[in-house]
Amino acid sequence: MSYAVETENLTKAFNGFIAVNGVSIRVRRGSIFGLLGPNGAGKSTFLRMICTLLRPTAGRAIVEGHDVVREPNEVRKAIGVVQEKLLLYPVLTAQENLELFGRLYGVPESEMRHKVRELLEEVKLWGFRDKPVGTFSSGMRQRLNIVRALMHDPRLVILDEPTNALDPQSVRWVRDYVKKLKERGLTVIVTTHDMHEAEELSEDLAIMDRGHVLEVGPVQELKSKYNAHTVEDVFLKLTGRELRDELSGRISAKGWR
Repeated sequence: MSYAVETENLTKAFNGFIAVNGVSIRVRRGSIFGLLGPNGAGKSTFLRMICTLLRPTAGRAIVEGHDVVREPNEVRKAIGVVQEKLLLYPVLTAQENLELFGRLYGVPESEMRHKVRELLEEVKLWGFRDKPVGTFSSGMRQRLNIVRALMHDPRLVILDEPTNALDPQSVRWVRDYVKKLKERGLTVIVTTHDMHEAEELSEDLAIMDRGHVLEVGPVQELKSKYNAHTVEDVFLKLTGRELRDELSGRISAKGWR
């Protein structure tokens, strides 16, 4: 089995507060991996560690064969990251934004114009290439934000809450585009607190709460294991008070805290 991401007991603490606690997961190459949990579950902190933006307190992470601590530059070359906050300059045009990030990613100038046009046409923004991004709707900005992360042809695409605060039409577009990325052979990690989105997109799913991964595995296997019809049912069973207390006891017994 070939994995795009492997973590072992990955942990991050801030002044004694453990935001991510002993997370061990494997993300299969060419799959869509969902990371589901409420706000504050530790999803974004986990992503920042595998993106090399935060140094782990303990544990290790291997991304596309490279250690995030020892080989951060190699990791960054292999990944495209779409953070919840837009990484776009509103006073620049769509084309200027992509060219700027293309240069930051090291895209050769000889390939730049073709790459920019290809991506803008793909997301139906070529006709708006000379318009300042500050005039775009939120859905248009998110489309541009996603292809910004594809300028250097990454093998792994990471999207942190990509449909947050979007209108229903834009949400539909983002979800369909995530599926297209998978069809091209890319590996995609998506964080969400939307259970229906997790169900629709994910082949494998990790359910997080309070810094822990409560369960991880193929979606269909998780539903079968918990005799559940939906991911929402699995989530509700996992985060029930009785089960959570039991899990906390197991974690303490293993010395994870």
